[in-house]
Amino acid sequence: MDGDIFARVAYLGIILVALLGWVLVEYRGRLGFAARSAMAWGMIFVGAAAGYGLWGDLRVQVMPVQTVTAGGKIEVPRAEDGHYYLTLSIDGTTVDFLADTGASTVVLSDSDARRLGIDPDNLAYLGEADTANGVVQTAEVSLNDVKLGPFQDAKIRASVTKGAMEGSLLGMSYLGLYRIEIDRDKMILSR
Repeated sequence: MDGDIFARVAYLGIILVALLGWVLVEYRGRLGFAARSAMAWGMIFVGAAAGYGLWGDLRVQVMPVQTVTAGGKIEVPRAEDGHYYLTLSIDGTTVDFLADTGASTVVLSDSDARRLGIDPDNLAYLGEADTANGVVQTAEVSLNDVKLGPFQDAKIRASVTKGAMEGSLLGMSYLGLYRIEIDRDKMILSR
């Protein structure tokens, strides 16, 4: 055991002795109650740790992730809400998208645009788009170095909208580069 580890163990030992001393003084004559309280808090801690550990597995069921097959195709499982979600890398930043074949272009939410270094406040909103929420103003941008699995594109046309959006949409300006196939509960993209 090197000196650094020994110092950490000694420090934790001092804290443990101080904590046990406090428990003995505070719960004198009520050690059974102290033990039950300690067990309850221990179970709460274990439950929280287990929930945190399982979140990775649960997240895949709530919002499944795409996989690349041996043949180079991208398979996207249908999420519980019936939609298909893809994660792309744009200039090295990962962005989650909802696949939307009804959208003519890729549409970035305000927060995703900012994550990509695009300042929505300084864009010229010269276009309009008809959405389920009505007509919204749009500004055209260009996305560089767009990657999905083994596929990479230098530039993709996209829009940023002034309308409120929870997430970004992957429209036909990008999806149109692929052959799209729906097979039961998965979307298959290939080139």
